[in-house]
Amino acid sequence: MDQGFNFSPDLPVLVIGGAGVDIVGRVKSELNMETSNPAHIRYSFGGVARNVAENLARLGQPVNLITAVGEDDTGERLLETLMEAGVNVQAILRSSEEDTGTYLAVINQSGALQLALYDMRIVSALTPEYIHRQTSLFEEASLLFLDTNLPKDVLRTVMSLARRHHLPVCADPTSASLANRLQPYLSRLFICTPNSSEASVLCEAAVKVSNRRQALAAAQYLVGKGVQIAIITLAEHGLCYATSETNGHIPAIRSEVVDPTGAGDSFSAALIFALLNDIPIDEAMRLGLSAASLTLGYRGAVVPDLSLEKLYDHLVG
Repeated sequence: MDQGFNFSPDLPVLVIGGAGVDIVGRVKSELNMETSNPAHIRYSFGGVARNVAENLARLGQPVNLITAVGEDDTGERLLETLMEAGVNVQAILRSSEEDTGTYLAVINQSGALQLALYDMRIVSALTPEYIHRQTSLFEEASLLFLDTNLPKDVLRTVMSLARRHHLPVCADPTSASLANRLQPYLSRLFICTPNSSEASVLCEAAVKVSNRRQALAAAQYLVGKGVQIAIITLAEHGLCYATSETNGHIPAIRSEVVDPTGAGDSFSAALIFALLNDIPIDEAMRLGLSAASLTLGYRGAVVPDLSLEKLYDHLVG
């Protein structure tokens, strides 16, 4: 596959998108609607872009993160956590207009997500003008990762700068309600990693994704639209992928599900890290699944001792 990019693990990955605090409740018994349920509740920092940035940094990859947080205690602690992990936070915008973003999730007894709410209004503090002031980060980057929490005009600016600086773009559609923001840019994506519901949106109902065969068809559809590597994640069923040269299915790594939050983000980070280090795409996807499996077994969005060695150990173990 002719990717047309010169990857270097020594250059930073530029990550742009949402950051905030995760509030995740896992019920202790059967979930009953319209009443209170006893649960284990935990707080941690999250957001797709933030999670990917921290995972990359813990793997040893230089990372610059562009996002927005509030001028509140939560935003301050979020920045401190990122700096401790090794993420460059100089381009993170502090705004007094909104509170730091919040993601609220309800998980059932088996660890499956039942309901999620998010408030990422803070990301609207990012403007095209602010992004243009960060042009130097595009100039020095090896790859761009983005999520679709970005306002449409900001996403347009980000994609324009990525094209100008010949950056490969890895995009996470983030949610079914936001996935269609990627529609105008499919032909410019190096990697796209939707789940089944997001893939259905991106395929504009041409392919309804509810099983492995349909997921493979969706990946091929996205490649037909110009995506170089299309990966449809299928939770416990692994993933289906397609490129212009090959396609297939890779099963998930079995693991106890403690908390599904952040599993997809760790997959993306490990995949990117592997590709930047010249690891073949098939092996890179398996390392991504290893990262996702490790994250599923951890109560939080990022495994703090993540490393390439740990990914390989879990893969063969």
